[in-house]
Amino acid sequence: MATSAVPKVHKNYINGEWVEARGGRALEDRNPANRAELIGIFPASTQDDVNDAVDAAKAAFRKWRLVPAPKRAEILYRAAETLVKRKEDLARDMTREMGKPLSETRGDVQEAIDMTYYMAGEGRRLSGQTVPSELPNKFAMSVREPLGVVGMITPWNFPMAIPSWKMMPALVCGNTVVIKPATDTPLSTYNLVQILIEAGLPAGVVNIVNGRGPDTGMPLVTHAGVAAVSFTGSTETGHLVNQGCATSFKPCHLEMGGKNIIIVMDDANLELAVEGAVWGGFGTSGQRCTAASRVAVHKKVYKEFLDRFADRVKALKVGDGLDPETEMGPLINQTQLETVMKYVEIGKAEGAKLVTGGHRAESGGLARGWYHEPTIFADVTPKMRIAQEEIFGPVVALIPFASFDEALEIADDVAYGLSASIYTRNVNQAYRAMRDLETGIVYVNAPTIGAEIQLPFGGTKSTGNGHREAGTAAIDFYSEWKTLYIDYSDRLQRAQIDTADLS
Repeated sequence: MATSAVPKVHKNYINGEWVEARGGRALEDRNPANRAELIGIFPASTQDDVNDAVDAAKAAFRKWRLVPAPKRAEILYRAAETLVKRKEDLARDMTREMGKPLSETRGDVQEAIDMTYYMAGEGRRLSGQTVPSELPNKFAMSVREPLGVVGMITPWNFPMAIPSWKMMPALVCGNTVVIKPATDTPLSTYNLVQILIEAGLPAGVVNIVNGRGPDTGMPLVTHAGVAAVSFTGSTETGHLVNQGCATSFKPCHLEMGGKNIIIVMDDANLELAVEGAVWGGFGTSGQRCTAASRVAVHKKVYKEFLDRFADRVKALKVGDGLDPETEMGPLINQTQLETVMKYVEIGKAEGAKLVTGGHRAESGGLARGWYHEPTIFADVTPKMRIAQEEIFGPVVALIPFASFDEALEIADDVAYGLSASIYTRNVNQAYRAMRDLETGIVYVNAPTIGAEIQLPFGGTKSTGNGHREAGTAAIDFYSEWKTLYIDYSDRLQRAQIDTADLS
């Protein structure tokens, strides 16, 4: 595997220039498949850097908001065209800094492509309403207005897709942006912003401040010049972001944790359900908010499903994501590896049956990375911690159930509500599941991952606070309504007071 002799030193991007962090400190970006490989060195920003970035974004907003939305959209379209041309290189960069297999990072870049094209199209469709007035010679309508400077804090597991989910709708609506990428995977966000720059984005419209959450993220959240905040990450950090925004009534979008479930009914296509459970549980090494960390299986097919599932998981090829044969890469860092190992011990202590995995993976050169074996626990009860708490790693809990109603009860009895899935050939059960599962996303005969950018993405309960990413729902967060009344009657009309005289 080729590595650079001298890692590239990156800077913050503020007001159209690449600048050093004021404090002069830096952070390392290392390959989780081989922690000896240094991908790059990135700034460790502080409040002063955030102040500079917000000031630049505020100044740029005055002009950017007046650029016609179709013209803003043309910049996004050009960026999408460049993303297509550079997809392979961008995916390889992402695999080196994040670890997931190249097939998955190609998908990550493709999501950014799809979102950028989609939001470019929205530049000519930022629709409002026109409605009849209750008074004669009066016109009534609503239009969308941008919010101002939007602060964005993004996670490491989808380091290009999720920044695109946030930036593209914000930009097409006329907002300016200050983004803090995840410290584990900043390079992919830098690559995305560089492409926007090349596409003609004016100085100050997008600014990057890299750094840790307490030093960079919270100063961005609480900055008086930031009109709104969009955050994706853990529920614990989301609480802090929410509190930071609440003091100034600042709108915030929170996309947080999940404890997602696949329900396998006794009439399910078991081969299809097993493949879905493998992909849902171990894709991205389980490091997805939509990962299927719980699989509830009807007792009539539980043994057969478990045997098939275990055989498939034992055969998974774990390794460097740049190897085309790899099916599951490393965890992102040592902290995440230790978390997974801790939950394996919790599962064993709770009395769950360890079927396969359960250890750090170190053979065949894997010791140099943050690898963990794909792990299955069987005979899990719904109240066990491994069935209730988000692990964010390659650990799946199998839970037996005896009836459809019991399956729904198990599914909904967690703090989170992001994604759920049911495998069944019974259309009545499928529709009941779609109605009764307390999640923002429901799949039928498909795993809990695989959202498409043209529909809302987000969850209920401790997963989020009601806002949604993607689709036109994203436009709703990054714009606010202005209602307009145009009276051409040439006389005073007193709305509801005068409408009585018209009846």
